[in-house]
Amino acid sequence: MPAVNLPLRDIHLPEAISGWPPAMGWWVLAVLIPLTLGILYWVYKTLTRKTAIKAARKALAAIKQDTDQDKLRKLTEISMLMRRIAVSLAPRTEAAGLTGHAWLNYLDRSLTGRPFSEGVGRYLGEAPYRKEAPAGLDITQLIALCEDWLKVQAKK
Repeated sequence: MPAVNLPLRDIHLPEAISGWPPAMGWWVLAVLIPLTLGILYWVYKTLTRKTAIKAARKALAAIKQDTDQDKLRKLTEISMLMRRIAVSLAPRTEAAGLTGHAWLNYLDRSLTGRPFSEGVGRYLGEAPYRKEAPAGLDITQLIALCEDWLKVQAKK
C-alpha cells in the first residue's frame, strides 16, 4: 500500500480540568459547615445557660432551707451566688468588675423598678464586707427577689 499524504493532525490532549467552579457537593459543604457550627454554638450556649440557672436555683433553695446558718452567712452566700451566676450568664467585661451601686444597677436592669438598689436587694452590694447582719434584713424576701431575677434570666 502506498503511503498517502493525508492531512492528519497530531493528537490533541483535552484541556486540564479546572478547579473552578467547584462541584455541587463543595457548595453544599461550604454552606452546611458554618451553619452546623453556628447551631452547635447556639445549643452549647443555651444548655450552659440553663444549667447555670438550674444550679443557682438549687443553691438558693439550699440556702433557704439551711437553718444552721445565721443571716450574715446566708447574705454572703447569696451575694456570692448572684455574682457567680451573673458572670456565667453575661460577658465577663459586663458583670465581673461591678461593685456597689453599679452592681445593684446591673441587677435592676432585668426587673421592673429598682428592687436591688432601693429594696431588700440593696444588702447584696455590701454583703461581702459586713461583719454583722443588717437590722432590717429579711432573708426570705431577698431569696424571693433573687429567684425572680433568675426567672427573668431563664426567659432570655
